[in-house]
Amino acid sequence: MANAAEHSGANGHAGVISAGGHAGAPAAAAAVSAAAGADARLAAVRLLLWALAGVLALRQAAAVLRAPSGPWPLGSPHAPYDPGALYIPHVLHDPDRFTGTPFAGLVLKPFLGLAPPPSLGVLWTCASLLAVAAVGLVAARGLPDPVPRRTALLAAPVLVGLMMASLPVREAAASGRGAVLVLPVLPVLLVLLALFRVPSDRPAGFLVGLAAALQPALLLFAPLLWRTGRRPAAGAAAATFAAATALSWAALPRDSWAYWAHHLAGTGLGGAPDGPANQSVHGALLRLGLSGPGEVVLYALLAAAIVWAGLRRAVRYARDGQLLLAAAVTGCVAVAVAPTGWRHQLLWVLLAVAGRVGARAADRRVWPVAVVLAATLPSAVLLPNLAALAPVRDNVLLLAALAAACAVPFLPRSSPYWRTPVPTEYGRPAAARWSRIPLLPFWRRVLTRPNLLLELLLIRVGYSIYSHIRAAAPASRSVAEENGGQIHAVERALGIDIEHAVNQAVVATPWLEGFFNFYYTSFHFVVPLSILGVLYWRRPGDYRWARASLGLATVLALAGFWLYPLAPPRLMPGMGFVDTVHGPQDLANPQYGAMTAISNQYAAMPSLHFGWSLWCGIVVVALAPKAWQKLLGALHPLITVCAIVATANHWVLDAVGGAAVVGAGFGLVHVLSGPRRLRVRLPAQGAPPGGGRSGPAAGAGARASARS
Repeated sequence: MANAAEHSGANGHAGVISAGGHAGAPAAAAAVSAAAGADARLAAVRLLLWALAGVLALRQAAAVLRAPSGPWPLGSPHAPYDPGALYIPHVLHDPDRFTGTPFAGLVLKPFLGLAPPPSLGVLWTCASLLAVAAVGLVAARGLPDPVPRRTALLAAPVLVGLMMASLPVREAAASGRGAVLVLPVLPVLLVLLALFRVPSDRPAGFLVGLAAALQPALLLFAPLLWRTGRRPAAGAAAATFAAATALSWAALPRDSWAYWAHHLAGTGLGGAPDGPANQSVHGALLRLGLSGPGEVVLYALLAAAIVWAGLRRAVRYARDGQLLLAAAVTGCVAVAVAPTGWRHQLLWVLLAVAGRVGARAADRRVWPVAVVLAATLPSAVLLPNLAALAPVRDNVLLLAALAAACAVPFLPRSSPYWRTPVPTEYGRPAAARWSRIPLLPFWRRVLTRPNLLLELLLIRVGYSIYSHIRAAAPASRSVAEENGGQIHAVERALGIDIEHAVNQAVVATPWLEGFFNFYYTSFHFVVPLSILGVLYWRRPGDYRWARASLGLATVLALAGFWLYPLAPPRLMPGMGFVDTVHGPQDLANPQYGAMTAISNQYAAMPSLHFGWSLWCGIVVVALAPKAWQKLLGALHPLITVCAIVATANHWVLDAVGGAAVVGAGFGLVHVLSGPRRLRVRLPAQGAPPGGGRSGPAAGAGARASARS
């Protein structure tokens, strides 16, 4: 609220009223009305975000309660607890072994042997999800001042929603082990409560020590407290951890020996140490093939370097007033250097979105988007399934934690760019083509080059989502073949059923068959990506326009895949087509061999093979400076349509459908954001150029607008 008042004073509303008298009253009333409208919109968005967070929570609860194994994996009603057997497989009904500390087992000991009535399972699941929500609520209250009003209102529902959608929560729910989720979430909640909600040092230290007793690596918060002047809290944290660990040794000596000595602080419990679930430096080294004393020494050296660098950064951010970022950095260090850092312990990575990175406003979104994608999407979505990328793909969460802990240059609050980054340059908006279809207010014409990392992330994730939706589209063989018959009948009525004749002619000409096979398999992705790369580097204004049209065309094509599954000519039985690219297909087998395992073979209408090539041709013809380049651009869709027909992968009407969605993509961009080529109009006398901007930035914007 203080920040809102500060902004109000900076805008000078009160001064306008007092200085202008009656003349300033209408302006002041308009300003108050605009502020009220903005508050109403923020309230509506906030309510919508809370509703979304609630839906995600209900979805996770339903996933837990529907799991066949049941929501109560804490013990068997038929077998009493056997001291010393805490880490024997299946004692706690865990798929492998109990992964918590002996102190955690001591806390859960009263529950062992209890029968799991449904009501108790529901209560335990709700408690786990409430703990997740509490982490988001407390973290939202820990954002560094000054907090803009919009951020203050929306931070809590956004963080809670992201927590519910994160991989740790989703994976626990999908496995039916939601009740155990409270064990990794509770330490995070205890630490955040100690840092932000408990004013006294010793109670705060007690909470941190209790969290470390449940997750030992979190004892690294004690040095953070010590270095930031909270020495009583640091001492209380160390004493609480020592007391809790000693208590577990006294009560469960065999279990404590098994955890601390035999399994080296839990290594190998709950899964293989080199499994992808172990997102720690130790797990990554094991996955790289290292083992033995050499791996242990290397792990110790790397862990020491990460602790030294990470804690230095955390102390710096804490002294700078960014305590939530300091907590996130310390938590990321703790998970990375622990012998076992399971996925469900990596909620700290999500809290690192509190840091601000980049001097330009356009770069501010890169870090939070990367963190959210890494914490909420499977690694297979973020990176293609290539052997060379396996070390990165298997360690996405670990790399995000290491980046937050040691590498990302978060801005200090003293930076001049903390509150006022370098603004993004926008072109002057163009008038709408049709008065009934206004330009979207948020679709502004950006003149600067977008951030490359953000573009690559979004393109990769967008294509992965497209592939998953395409693969999930209806693939009924009977419906697809019936639709194929309809397409063939329409083509015969129009006199364009040339597929069989062209296919047979190409099969009879080996060199032509080889050429079309190569063209079909090689240029589908290479040419569009190359054009996007050239536009990104040479013509960023046109890059945004072209990329948006390609994305919209692809989204429209997904509707066709779902609404009209279609068998291509090569999968139509009894028509005599030859599949020149994939080889003979056994049409008597409903699976048609191995090709159906790769993608949905009935996602053929519209043909994006032709649609993307047509997009390439239009962009090259419209933007290429030389005639020979325009000629090559025009030839690409022509050769592609010949290839898709000659190889029996598409009907002629599939290409017509591809052309339709590409035309719709270009049309939507034109209608929603105006024409591609912007005209520079001289501003009215006395008005600053660039729609209200003045100075060198506005002049640069006008020049960039003229170039685009």
